[in-house]
Formats: sequence, structure tokens, C-alpha cells
Amino acid sequence: MTTVLAGLSVGAVYALVALGYNIVYTGSGTLNFAHANLMMLGIFLAYWGLVQLNWMIIPVLVTAFAIVALAAVAEERIAIRPVRHIQGQLVTMVGAATLITGIIEIVWGQQALSVPAFFNNAPTHVLGGAVLPDDLVLIGLAVVLTAAIALVSRFTMVGLTALAVSEDRESAQLRGINVRRMQFGVFALSGAIAGVVGPFLGPLTFASYTLPSSLAVIGFVALALGGYGSFVATSAAAFAIGVVQQYISRYLGADYENLVIFAILVIVLMVVPNGLAGVRRERTV
Repeated sequence: MTTVLAGLSVGAVYALVALGYNIVYTGSGTLNFAHANLMMLGIFLAYWGLVQLNWMIIPVLVTAFAIVALAAVAEERIAIRPVRHIQGQLVTMVGAATLITGIIEIVWGQQALSVPAFFNNAPTHVLGGAVLPDDLVLIGLAVVLTAAIALVSRFTMVGLTALAVSEDRESAQLRGINVRRMQFGVFALSGAIAGVVGPFLGPLTFASYTLPSSLAVIGFVALALGGYGSFVATSAAAFAIGVVQQYISRYLGADYENLVIFAILVIVLMVVPNGLAGVRRERTV
């Protein structure tokens, strides 16, 4: 059971990354390749507030929430909106990710930094397995955020509007939906979430400028497995990836983790190209 709980903790990290991707994709039809870098920024802001400024947790969360949301909004305005009609977002988003990483290296350096835990991190026992309180909080946070975003996307006017933009941007605009405002909003929301979860990730991942490279790749794997636009399926896939990785590491070795995960991805996409819960979209030409 300890292995399962450890896998769920790792999967929660992947789920939070994939959640950010899905929010932006659902509301704008764009994949934000810099989302993992925004989460990294939230982690470094947690280190800055908790260690360097000796703040309490609430001011740290509020500061990370605001600064990372502003960073995401700046990315949308500078790196996404100007090139929307020429399909140049991939290059500009990679540039935004590189810029965020460069700023972090200048401010905090390249050494991995330890972020203090919020709780007394003595292992506790759940269902016969040992787990740290921070891990449980992270798992709960991923589940609650996934459920909340999924409910909003399906049962509120804002959520349905976002789905309409993702389904057909031009048709949504013709029906009076302000697609630019929606895109601005989903970037701000994903950035705010990245800022809030950053302090919770920090004690488990450390503050390191190399973190986004691994998180981004597995986050996209979870997104592809679950299906673009499906929040619950994507998070479930992320949790499953975390558990599978832990068992592979335990019985085969850490070197085989990504090999098996990508093999599973290829097999699944050969059978269901749109992901386990993806919906095939058709447009009349």
C-alpha cells in the first residue's frame, strides 16, 4: 500500500500539470507549453516567501497566486495573442518557457533549493501504508481541483462557453462570445492555480530550474491518455501513471519508468487515438 500511496502522490503532481494544460486548451484551443514553468515559478516564490522573507503560509499563497497569474496573463498577451492567426504559438510559448526559466536562474541561481513543509512531516499510516501528510494534502488538492473544474466546465455558463470556444473558435465568435476575453481568463485561471499549488509541490520536488522538463513531458502523456478536454479522465490517467512508475521503479528499476509509460501511451493511442475519454470532433466544410 505504501507503493500505491507514493504513486498517487507523484500522480497528483502530474495531474496538476495536466489540469493546467486542459484548462487553457478547453477555453482557447491552445496548449500552453509553459505551464510547467509557471508551476516552477510558484515553487520558487514559495521558497522566497517562506525562507527568505520568513512569511506565514497565507501571504505566501496570496503572493504566488497573484504573481504567477500575472505571469500567465503576460504570456497570453505577449506570446500567444499576437501570433494567433499565423500559427506561431509553439515557438513563442517555448520562448516564454525559456524566459521564465532564465529569470528564475538569474534571481535564485541553478542550485536546487529546499522548500519547508507546511505540516509536521512525520509519516502517518493510511490503509496499512505509510505516507507523509504533505503527500495526502497534494493528493486531496489534485482531486478537489479536478472535480471543481470539471463541474464548472459542464454545469455553468462560463464552462459551457469555454467548451464552445475550444470546439469551434470561429463559430463561437459569430455567436457573440468574446473569445479573446475567454482566452485571457483561462490563462489567468491556470496561472493562478499554478501559483497556489506551487508551495504545496515545493516540499516534495524542491525548487529546481530543471523541474519543468520532466513534469511537462509526463503531463502531456497524461493529457494524451485521458483525452484533451476531459478533466476527470486526464487526472485519472495521471494518477495511474504515478502508480505504474512506482511499481516499475520498485521491481524493474527507475531506468525503465519512462520506457514503459511511453509504450503504454503508444498502445493506447493505437486503439483510441483521441485518448480514453477523448471525443472525435467533426466539422462541416
